[in-house]
Amino acid sequence: MSAAIDAACRGLSEDLPGLVSLPGNDRYAAATSIWAKQVGVTPGAVVHCRTAEDVQAAIRSARERELPLSVRGGGHDWAGRALCEGVVLDLSGMRSVVLGADGRSATVAGGARAADVTAVTDPFRLAVVAGSVSSVGIAGLTLGGGYGPLIGRFGLAIDNMLAAEIVLADGRIVHADGESNADLFWALRGGGGNFGVVTAMRHRVHELPSVHSGMLVYSFSEARAVLERCSALMASAPDELTVQHTLIADPSGAVVVLVIPTWSGRPEEGEARLQPFAKLGTLLAGGIERQSYAALLGMFDPYIVNGLQTVMDSCWLPALDRDAIDVFIHAMENTVSPGCAIITHEFRGAASRVAKNATAFGLRRDHLLVEILASFPDRSDASDEPRHRHWARTTRERFVSALPGGYPNFLARDELDRAGQSYGGNAGRLIEIKRRYDPDNVFASAIPLPRSA
Repeated sequence: MSAAIDAACRGLSEDLPGLVSLPGNDRYAAATSIWAKQVGVTPGAVVHCRTAEDVQAAIRSARERELPLSVRGGGHDWAGRALCEGVVLDLSGMRSVVLGADGRSATVAGGARAADVTAVTDPFRLAVVAGSVSSVGIAGLTLGGGYGPLIGRFGLAIDNMLAAEIVLADGRIVHADGESNADLFWALRGGGGNFGVVTAMRHRVHELPSVHSGMLVYSFSEARAVLERCSALMASAPDELTVQHTLIADPSGAVVVLVIPTWSGRPEEGEARLQPFAKLGTLLAGGIERQSYAALLGMFDPYIVNGLQTVMDSCWLPALDRDAIDVFIHAMENTVSPGCAIITHEFRGAASRVAKNATAFGLRRDHLLVEILASFPDRSDASDEPRHRHWARTTRERFVSALPGGYPNFLARDELDRAGQSYGGNAGRLIEIKRRYDPDNVFASAIPLPRSA
């Protein structure tokens, strides 16, 4: 951090009394300790926002002092876009969730996590479409797209966002939905936080009394058979059925295959629908049960360990076929540490039936999102990061059938060309809206957008 930024940030605390913390402060440490540890990034200050007006004041003050800024919601971004060398707008204190009187929508504050939402909706046997982990922030997940176990039945998270309150680069607080600021609303649904700070969202709420799901553990020695049989089962699966696969090291360091099927349809059908998934091979552990949506989203929480450095690569595949399975197996046979994993997310059903130009999100066809994740302790060994990054990158490059682009929420900061491919025919409109709402690129820390035309 330069002396100039340090001085400007100290001045910021005078502009915003009671809201700012600086390095060395406990609140600062808590706000900057995010899931994927960032090395070499030291924010000059954190503004702890409680209202949209706090965000408004923070943006104006940061811009007056020519300080770069970033936005921290759930803080669950592998690329560390929540942090920058200037000012971090911390929304983690804005976690309210209010269920509409008619039970058909919920207003979710900008810093709320999936667990905050399910705490409100689960008791009423309702659900807001979220991702796969309860600790992930709803805003960041949604703005990029939002894959999750309900995708086949209800679509992406963005397909269920009805409106947003957003603070723009010029400090205005505006409302965006299908009628007001409709172009901005279109761009928010897939374009990430590139247009301002979303301080609240209104989401569609669905009736969901329970789901059937479970984590089924199979030996890596049976990986090919397990994944092929699973793929065959999903070839004719109804929208209410989704499945996630994870190849990861267990506590002993041995690689295992996790299969997590989820049935979100009629509860009385759940056990029969999922019973075949428990017979894909020799089951080592796990089982299927009826559970709450909150319990489903909490299934992966034990695997989220703060304080580790993380690198990620990803791609979209047309399907889980034999060639893709070959790459999965080769990658996990050649891991560089126990922190390497491959995770899949399905895109099917309702999500695939949305028109390509209905939202900024660019790929509206059945596909498989592959997350190639490598985490390692923060040590002095300078070779850790390059070795893990090389493993992730070479794994992605082995998928010869990969579709162009990739999920923008998972792309690195410099992957602008891949971002352009990701948005496809929506790229031009997205760039034009970015120029209109954020011509000075104040929100440069957000997910990558296509290169300017």
